[in-house]
Amino acid sequence: MKQLKLLPITLAVGGALASASTFAANDAEVQALIDRITTLEKKIETDYVYRQESVELSPNIDVPKEIIFSGYARYGADYQSSDSSRVSSALSLNGNATGRLGNEGYGGEFQFGKVFKAESGAVWDAVLMIDNWSDSDMNLKKMYAGVTNFSESQPSLYIWAGRDFHQRVATGLNDYFWVMHDGQGGGFKNYDLGGAKFNLSFVGQADASSTGDTGRYAFTSKLHDIALGDDAKLNLYFNYGFASEAIDDDLKSYQVASEFFYEGQRLVLRYGDNARDSVFWGEEGQKAFLVSLDGLYQVAPKTAVEYVAAYQTEDVADDDYDRANYNINVRPMYTWDDMNSTWLEFGYNVVDFDNHDSKNTSWKVTLSQNVTFGPGIFDRPMIRFFTTVGNADNEFTGSGNTDLDTVTVGAMFEAWW
Repeated sequence: MKQLKLLPITLAVGGALASASTFAANDAEVQALIDRITTLEKKIETDYVYRQESVELSPNIDVPKEIIFSGYARYGADYQSSDSSRVSSALSLNGNATGRLGNEGYGGEFQFGKVFKAESGAVWDAVLMIDNWSDSDMNLKKMYAGVTNFSESQPSLYIWAGRDFHQRVATGLNDYFWVMHDGQGGGFKNYDLGGAKFNLSFVGQADASSTGDTGRYAFTSKLHDIALGDDAKLNLYFNYGFASEAIDDDLKSYQVASEFFYEGQRLVLRYGDNARDSVFWGEEGQKAFLVSLDGLYQVAPKTAVEYVAAYQTEDVADDDYDRANYNINVRPMYTWDDMNSTWLEFGYNVVDFDNHDSKNTSWKVTLSQNVTFGPGIFDRPMIRFFTTVGNADNEFTGSGNTDLDTVTVGAMFEAWW
């Protein structure tokens, strides 16, 4: 994500250095440009910003004095002129697998954080978040505290406890959290092993009907930032799920996954036993395997293409629902100037069932005209005016066949801050 955030700066700097006026600049002007770049990079690295996972404070953060309001939100309206306002294959495994642009619901996550610095130099934070994904609900999603810079030998070590968006790992174009263990508990992150860092936590699944947990628990771990050369990096995950004596559930589950990054591309492999996306929920005999490739190509200074291609299989106790899901989403993007851009997203999704002759398929095309805070692909807020056309032909849903056309015109905003 850091590399993606730096992309607009890299493009701007490249354009400036390529211009004749820059080559003709005096030493003072060049030094001023270098100082500006350094300031921007430092700001990106140290600002306390919204993330769906805990912030994992840098020990060198410039501590803000005020309460930080951050979050993510998208709200708008869709005018439906056909069978369905959105496109989806029934029983998909890979998230919003036909593609999320012009094809997603509305809501937001609103976060308040406070950072403190002790006389010893330890840096603390306390974070509160509520979300709104239904007009009738406002939910407490985060309330945790954490501390870093308390150990001379491990200055980046971060210890946390409370309720958090824990270990959320996702692909963007299909909005798929392929590892997710939201809950409450505690642990540590960024223990430096030399050449890699290690996270370990104990987390209970939050109970929606109380402030406690459901009795399902997980040990989660991540070995990350394993350098494999200048442009390659590897993250490894191992998660184990189990239940306490408080509930009648002896299901044990585990999940292993890897992320391999190379020059802006990412390859994901994940296997779950008695689990799929999370070891909190699953069933006896469930097996799930995922391979996913996603990334971003900067074709030219104003043109980029983002993509994801994924394949996942799942075997479950009911053989009728053993299936494979494969999807591809491609989003070419053109930036006209500092505020205006045009995106075109193509999506195709298939759910293929093993034990009966049925497939659920869907496709969509979305054209989006955008007005944005800045010229970067990931700059927000963004206002979108979009049109989506598509079809979902669901031969098997468990309750009858459906064949739904979609033609939708809409306007929305999306922001993270």
